[in-house]
Amino acid sequence: MKFVWFALVLVGVFAVFLGISSLRAGDKAPAVGTPAPDFTLNSQEGKPVSLHDFKGKWVVLYFYPKDFTSGCTVEAHNFQRDLAQYEQKNAVIVGVSMQDEDSHQKFCTKEGLSFKLLADTKSEVSTQYDSVMNLGVAKLSSRHTFLIDPQGKVEKVWLDVKPDKHSEEVLAALTELQGASSSK
Repeated sequence: MKFVWFALVLVGVFAVFLGISSLRAGDKAPAVGTPAPDFTLNSQEGKPVSLHDFKGKWVVLYFYPKDFTSGCTVEAHNFQRDLAQYEQKNAVIVGVSMQDEDSHQKFCTKEGLSFKLLADTKSEVSTQYDSVMNLGVAKLSSRHTFLIDPQGKVEKVWLDVKPDKHSEEVLAALTELQGASSSK
């Protein structure tokens, strides 16, 4: 009987592993050096925002699973905390998840966020950026970030984001990339 339970647990662990690995993004995410796919989504204000609206600026395009969850709140707070540093570097922060404009508005109000959060309710942009977790009954945006240069080219991709230190990582990469481009 113990062997049967052990086998069932082992099969369960293996199934969970397979399920989790199938949630991860494949190799379809826009690659470094390629043009970032353009899109238009509504912001927390209910107004359409397009990626091309930010031409001439660096864009930190970050996908996150869900408003009001702990990791997403930490990540958003850190981007908000560092917003002045991003602005000094001619960069904007744009968050994308699958919640609607109303959820984003409430999240921004409650958490004091002043950057754009975009509602990808049909998961089209998350899919375009290979940033979808399919949980069977639900889909969520994966925690991925794309750093896009002022000409609209992907310069850096993060597919394994740790929310607590991510803003610092992005700022460091932005500083490095801007230094490299100014020395050309």
